[in-house]
Amino acid sequence: MPKQEEVKYTKTHEWISVQGEEATVGLSEHAQHEMGDIVFVELPKPARNVEKEKPCAVVESVKSAFDIYAPVSGQISALNDEVTKDPALINQSPMDKAWLFKIKLSDAAQIKDLMDWNAYQEFVKQNAH
Repeated sequence: MPKQEEVKYTKTHEWISVQGEEATVGLSEHAQHEMGDIVFVELPKPARNVEKEKPCAVVESVKSAFDIYAPVSGQISALNDEVTKDPALINQSPMDKAWLFKIKLSDAAQIKDLMDWNAYQEFVKQNAH
């Protein structure tokens, strides 16, 4: 399980944890809390190429549907089928059991554009409604 302080974050509230040439992606604790009870997840197709900051998945909650954006460009290398079977896992364990997908990185340098934990916390505070 990645610790919140060890991952990078996007302005659209995805987290990413890099292990070599592959990265695991999920929704931040803040995002799942704001969304409310999650009832449906549509993940990208395996081996699909995704582009940084472009929608690649959908999460639906009792409130609305939300696009999930690729934090980096690359190819989908794994999916977490458990979240499609039990979307509520995202509410229960967004940083552990409820990762969404893995990406084989096409440009590892894109990671440096993302926020660390402290920058993300400041971003969340500044954008609170």
